[in-house]
Amino acid sequence: MAARKNTKVTPVIRRKRLSAKATIGQVPGAPVYVGSKADSDLYIEVFDYDKESLQEKRISEIEDTYGFIASEPITWININGLSHIHEIEKIGKQYKLHPLVIEDIVNTQQRPKMEEFENYLFVVLKMLHMDKDKGLIIEHVSFILGKNYVISFQEAEGDVFDSVRNRLRTSKGVIRSMTADYLLYALMDGIVDYYFYLLDEFGNRIEGLEDQLFETEVNNDISAEIQSLKREILRIRRAVSPLREIVSRIEKSGHPNLSEKITLYLSDLQDHIIQVSESIEIYREMTWSLMDMYMTTISNKMNTIMKVLTIIATIFIPLTFIAGIYGMNFEYIPELQYQNGYFVLLGVMLVIFLVMLLYFRSKKWL
Repeated sequence: MAARKNTKVTPVIRRKRLSAKATIGQVPGAPVYVGSKADSDLYIEVFDYDKESLQEKRISEIEDTYGFIASEPITWININGLSHIHEIEKIGKQYKLHPLVIEDIVNTQQRPKMEEFENYLFVVLKMLHMDKDKGLIIEHVSFILGKNYVISFQEAEGDVFDSVRNRLRTSKGVIRSMTADYLLYALMDGIVDYYFYLLDEFGNRIEGLEDQLFETEVNNDISAEIQSLKREILRIRRAVSPLREIVSRIEKSGHPNLSEKITLYLSDLQDHIIQVSESIEIYREMTWSLMDMYMTTISNKMNTIMKVLTIIATIFIPLTFIAGIYGMNFEYIPELQYQNGYFVLLGVMLVIFLVMLLYFRSKKWL
């Protein structure tokens, strides 16, 4: 499959690093958006459901979400647009979220983590997906798990939660008969499931690069592609590695918003994360092997060139010697008086050339 050039990854990383300077010297708890989607619109969707019914709404004003905290059905409030800090502060005030939580929600450089509070759990994850050019997108996602609600915060529209939405709409599975903690599990499971798809894509890219190294002419583009692949796998590893600890802490937390039924599902999620982590480590080693393979291929190519040049030089050494002997400016060289001496000398040189060529071929040096 066609691989993506590394030039599409670098600008995103550079832009985020520069925007991270905005947090230097800020008062703890002061939210500052750190990301690359400052121009994204505020988009809010709400799923309010129980076993018998479902209400799906699109809301334009953050104040319209306030009434769901006291409702009996389970509610999923999905907020897209982390750059709208003032609106996120409003919902944080309404749902009594700690200022440090609001700060972490809008800081896209925040490491994945889980924190417990008296009335809610706070979980930060990284949602990985690909754009239309097969470029890696890492999006910052935060979850608030309350007694009967889940609030999710994303940078912009577009996510991997369509399967959860479809299960809510069609009442497929047990999601609409379970509590809010199962909804949180389903959303986290949707993120982790997409990790597998992403790793399959990277596996195909690695196999494609291996084929190029063995079957085509090695060039600098392959080296750049391997370096890009190494960087992207490192970014994936950084995003996924903390998940094992996060799920383990959720499973063992004993928080009142977590039911006993959810333990089995979290254990299954933990198994998936371990499998993803192992695959990432395998692919990481494979990318290092690709670079070694590339360097070996370049070295072998250079050795082949040097071998050919050495053989050519070796063949011409005796010919140069003969030409040098008869090119000396002595007056009395007997062979110079022969009428056909020139042609005899060329014949001798040709015989020497053919003998040495046959010798090198017999040694399989050519």
